[in-house]
Amino acid sequence: MTERLHNRTEAGQLLAKKLTAYTNCSDVLVLALPRGGVPVAFEVAKALKMPLDICLVRKLGIPSYRELAMGAIAMGGVRVLNEEVVQWRGISQEVIAQVTAEEQQELERRDRLFRGCRPLPRVHHRRVILVDDGIATGSTLRAAITLLQQQQPEGIIVAVPVVHPLVCQGLKVEVDKVVCLQMPKHLHSISLWYDDFSQTTDEEVQKLLEEASYEPISIREYSFTK
Repeated sequence: MTERLHNRTEAGQLLAKKLTAYTNCSDVLVLALPRGGVPVAFEVAKALKMPLDICLVRKLGIPSYRELAMGAIAMGGVRVLNEEVVQWRGISQEVIAQVTAEEQQELERRDRLFRGCRPLPRVHHRRVILVDDGIATGSTLRAAITLLQQQQPEGIIVAVPVVHPLVCQGLKVEVDKVVCLQMPKHLHSISLWYDDFSQTTDEEVQKLLEEASYEPISIREYSFTK
């Protein structure tokens, strides 16, 4: 029987208990998908004594129902489309291009806001724990995975509180490991599996990133764009 999570903080604490094997591992980095994934990842990184950073991606919501993802984009020009949704809703290439352009602007805004002058994380030959607050279609997370795989990490571990079983099964083929708390067959909406799923604000993300431990690395050591 699946149980609702109280909030993202509790979700992160419970996820951390499933990831204790990685505690204090010097080659492991926790990356969060803003905004909702940051409070979850913060608790994971704190419990495992690891550095925390962000992996910027943006969902491409269909214009008539923004919560339904037809794809996602990430820094470095990465775009992943959910062809089933695109065909089902009859979404034209013009609409996809328009939504992509809009979300690209928001992606760049968040990069300036959350990262500023701070260098990008060093992912090459490291294991990455990629964290979000839940996965419905998987489009956003797959954009992040595509971005990370370009940089040849040692491995990718996806850690999420809630995920649909079929999406989880698909992800296991793409990454090294998937760790989750709940896999409801009838997911409907991630928010239904939290008592408190209030929107994470930019200010909250900034505060948590400031509190987290960052590695003093040179920006020349790593870049998301080759």
